[in-house]
Amino acid sequence: MAKNSEEEEAEEEVNEHPIEEVRNTVPITDNPSEPCLTFRTWVLGMSSCVLLAFVNEFFNYRSSQLSIGTVLVQIASLPIGRLMASTLPERPVRVPVPFAGGGRSWSFSLNPGPFSLKEHCLITIFAGAGASGVYALNIIAIVKVFYRRQINPYAAMLLAQTTQLLGYGWAGLFRKFLVDSAYMWWPMNLVQVTLFRAMHEEEKRPRGGVTRLQFFIIVMICSFAYYLIPSYLFPSLSTVSVLCWVYRDSVTAQQIGSGLRGLGVGSFGLDWNTVAGFLGNPLASPAFTIVNVMAGFALSTYVALPLLYWTDTYNARRFPLISPHVYDDAGRPYDTGRVINPDTFTLNLAGYDAYSRINVSVLFAVNYGIGFASLMSTLSHVALYHGKEIWDLCRKQQQQQATSADDVHTRIMRCNYKPVPQRWFHLMLAVVLPLSLFTCEGFGRQLQLPYWGLLLACAIAFAFTLPVGVISATTNMQPGLNIVTELIIGYLYPGKPLANVVFKTYGFISMGQALAFLSDFKLGHYMKIPPRSMFFAQLAGTLTASTVHFATAWWLLTTVKDICDVDRLPAGSPWTCPGDDVFYNASIIWGVVGPLRMFGTLGNYWQMNYFFLVGLLAPLPVWLLQRAYPTNRVLAGVNLPLVFAGASGMLPARSVNFLMWGLVGFLFNHVVYRRYKAWWMRHNYVLAAGLDAGVAFMGVLTFVALGYFDVYGPQWWGGVADDRCDLAGCPTAPGVVAKGCPVVA
Repeated sequence: MAKNSEEEEAEEEVNEHPIEEVRNTVPITDNPSEPCLTFRTWVLGMSSCVLLAFVNEFFNYRSSQLSIGTVLVQIASLPIGRLMASTLPERPVRVPVPFAGGGRSWSFSLNPGPFSLKEHCLITIFAGAGASGVYALNIIAIVKVFYRRQINPYAAMLLAQTTQLLGYGWAGLFRKFLVDSAYMWWPMNLVQVTLFRAMHEEEKRPRGGVTRLQFFIIVMICSFAYYLIPSYLFPSLSTVSVLCWVYRDSVTAQQIGSGLRGLGVGSFGLDWNTVAGFLGNPLASPAFTIVNVMAGFALSTYVALPLLYWTDTYNARRFPLISPHVYDDAGRPYDTGRVINPDTFTLNLAGYDAYSRINVSVLFAVNYGIGFASLMSTLSHVALYHGKEIWDLCRKQQQQQATSADDVHTRIMRCNYKPVPQRWFHLMLAVVLPLSLFTCEGFGRQLQLPYWGLLLACAIAFAFTLPVGVISATTNMQPGLNIVTELIIGYLYPGKPLANVVFKTYGFISMGQALAFLSDFKLGHYMKIPPRSMFFAQLAGTLTASTVHFATAWWLLTTVKDICDVDRLPAGSPWTCPGDDVFYNASIIWGVVGPLRMFGTLGNYWQMNYFFLVGLLAPLPVWLLQRAYPTNRVLAGVNLPLVFAGASGMLPARSVNFLMWGLVGFLFNHVVYRRYKAWWMRHNYVLAAGLDAGVAFMGVLTFVALGYFDVYGPQWWGGVADDRCDLAGCPTAPGVVAKGCPVVA
């Protein structure tokens, strides 16, 4: 008994992990002989990658956006994989090796045995590549639709591929810190780990209840059937703004009550797309993340925005309260044709000086300022909370010692599997970087960005990968580099809109892809997937997904009549492209006019630069208070990068999206979690997957059967996806004339 007790005590000590959620979720067992990168993995993985890439790109151009995550594939692939394991032949398939001589062949098995957990995980990794959007396609959309110019399809295709692949080159340099470290736990991955365990452990249907798979099917069918109502029969249910029904002639009341164009007081949506379309599935975000994000949203939307607007700061009342568009000094939409040279596609400075400075809604201006603060607070937060750990890891790595942060999962992976050689990542850089240079410099310099701009974008992305990765790995939120990249290239290379957005994309997305790669590696780390199999799955998935995303976007942009043109689209058409609209207006601000004439001495919003200092210093007092009062639960939960992320999150998301996302997320991940924890552990993530899946299938079905043929919903009062708050977008300054708005005397 003494020996057994000592063994148990030793095992418990070895298996200790510093993060409680990881200890309670991730298994510490491994079977290195379990099949992994098999024929079934390739077939199901590539199929799911193609499906998610198509569906997500399809919804990207619609008014109610939807991003389908990997949970759907994670659940659906299990019964299909088991069906393949029970029906496919077990005999090996031999493939001749050309030029090998001697009749040599390579063989593989269609059915290496029971469908394994590792196969299941790799299929999900494939699907994740398809679920991720291709940011560069925004460039193609604004060139073809908003600027009404042509772009070489080969240049567009290479732009989509290289921006997705570039970050892989330097992701390998940060594996030690963001994957092997026990404190970088990537909370979103625990959602998938929980579902993997639930689906692969023996489950007996409880008496009077249902299994998880049965529950998923029920939820998906209900979500599928219901989504026909808000998507086709009664689109007005997507946003219901009560105050606008009561005060039909009051601009102020509608500004306060509109969920789409105003503060959203009293507004709600009876549509899962409204809840999860812009901010992601709230059931998968930790409660502390939801609280911090909603706190930032409330401070920005209900304190700062009304104060600035109704005191007419920056002449705010000349423009709508909430708008992503740009305006001239008279409050009219900014006419970019008057300031762009049509031959060179650059700023016509004489035309600009004779016309007007650029103006934006006060919300749009403040969003940029808070974006500056968000980026700087990320750097401060990482330095204060994780600086010592990162320094220790760097020092011990140089000494070639095992770090104290190594946990049981890191030790298992190091003992059982060969790591990915560093030269593979170097090879990725050696191939993709020259291809990126060719994309920018070739095709008649159509993309406008010179070689030095691309190299600078890569340097910025590389420098921010570690600090932003720490935030993402510990909070499930990822501050973006889009604003700072726009700012830098706008100062260095002004008046070139395409150069600006291309620079932003290479800088912003290459970092994002590096972090996505590392996040998937951490999931494989938890599930004990061989690292080399992970690498091949991620690379093949990214290449496939980029191709499908591009093909889908090109198809929609060239076949859907008047896509993204709100003024020409028929009433009720969903093809309004809200994300591309914001992207286009940002290209005017940063690319055409430039930050010097926007946030510099020649612009109206130079005070926004103070937010850089605010963001840099703000985490310090919070950190000091948390150290002074370590037992205070409220203080312990404050995370300023998340607060700033919530404060700057409006556009293209609207107030109703934040309100419904926060309400549903808080209800399930705080109230239900605390009171009905057993139900939450069993059903929460399955519910999230079922709701997403039903909406996706019905959305695609209605388009294929109806929308593609320009058949829209019934023409009646509720047949328009609008909250009937037409006056909420009106200016309130005296004498400003706007279409459909009363003129204030």
